[in-house]
Amino acid sequence: MTSPGLYVTHLVAPKHGSTEAECEDAVHVLPRHHPFDELIDGPMAASLCDGATESVLSKDWARLLAEASTQWALERTEFFGRGTDFEEFAAAAVGQWEPWLKNYTRARDEEGRPLKWYEQTKLTAGAHATMLVARLVPDPVRPSAGWRWQAAALGDSCLFHIRDDKPLRSFPVERPEDFDTVPDLFGSRNHDTGLLAARTQFAEGRCEPGDRLLLMTDALAAWFLSASDPVRAFHQLLEFGGPHDAAAFAGWLGGLRESHVLRNDDVAVIRIDIEGR
Repeated sequence: MTSPGLYVTHLVAPKHGSTEAECEDAVHVLPRHHPFDELIDGPMAASLCDGATESVLSKDWARLLAEASTQWALERTEFFGRGTDFEEFAAAAVGQWEPWLKNYTRARDEEGRPLKWYEQTKLTAGAHATMLVARLVPDPVRPSAGWRWQAAALGDSCLFHIRDDKPLRSFPVERPEDFDTVPDLFGSRNHDTGLLAARTQFAEGRCEPGDRLLLMTDALAAWFLSASDPVRAFHQLLEFGGPHDAAAFAGWLGGLRESHVLRNDDVAVIRIDIEGR
């Protein structure tokens, strides 16, 4: 008999030709530093942010945004709605950028690597990233029978709710062809919090024991959503159970890229397994 709770793991891999340090996908999970093979029995939150390659320092902004969104999602119950909580989060996240940038610029100067003129020009527009954040809490009526999930998405990173090995829901993108459009982005210098909130989509659902949630950045999400056999695609993802599988995961992604079924881009995935009696 399995105790009620969650197992959470995540994997991140850079695009072919890039190093891990150059990867622009960021992941953050709370509670932090929780072993992937130990059950979480209370509320948890997870975030994926995909830095936009065309903007400078996007990987750093993606990391800041992932950490901020996860913290707010876990602590503020009204985060996943159209009220003021999300706008307050957006203002707080954007407010982190200038102090971080000031410290970064100072460090570059001290290292004898001052910002280049073209970097300074791009910084005027700020850094950009997509954002997907989810929160799970035990069912308040029957904690052993399931969990409630809530999600917020700005851009094209996706959450897939899996039941009986099949996708039950895809959020926010539902069709493979929609990945061809230009996604909405969260800008590090966008102080129009109302606009950010208006462009963010919200969803919720209920998980039963045995269900799984998969959060993926756009390249892997597009591959999964367009798979002719989604059950087989899902089982391929299940082959990678934790950080110890990072090398095998990178090799598997390389095979998909060589077969031209996966776009050469950074990849991040968070897997949440729902356990229960």
